[in-house]
Amino acid sequence: MFIGGATVWATVSNQLAEERISVPADSEFMGGAFAGKEVKGALTAYAQADTIRQHATAGAEGTVYEDKTYVELGTMVREAQGAGDEALAEELQTCRNLVMDASFLRASLFTSVVSFGVSALVMGLGVVLAFIGAAFLKLASKKVVATA
Repeated sequence: MFIGGATVWATVSNQLAEERISVPADSEFMGGAFAGKEVKGALTAYAQADTIRQHATAGAEGTVYEDKTYVELGTMVREAQGAGDEALAEELQTCRNLVMDASFLRASLFTSVVSFGVSALVMGLGVVLAFIGAAFLKLASKKVVATA
């Protein structure tokens, strides 16, 4: 189990490293502790996902789009089109596309974070089960003397 968990951990880490992503300098996760670092671990992936959220929402601050979801923006696009305001509909669709892209990127990064967590769990279980197995082997090797 330990080897399987370690293999998955290394695979996910290598796949993230191949993307050559660096956490932006304005990352706020853990006080910017991972700013400028390459994304190749659970914490850097989380920091990158958090920064993507920051950037996606920062562009909408103070506007009618602030805190709107992809679905809500879709409704607003349809309403603008229904009202004949194509310029607003296009602006809303651009914002909607940004929210969608950010959501997909964050979901991918969070999948990596979960993979690291599951890998760590499997490695830990492997170690625990190895100790339990060793204890059973030690108990099984002891001779029991029966007295009458």
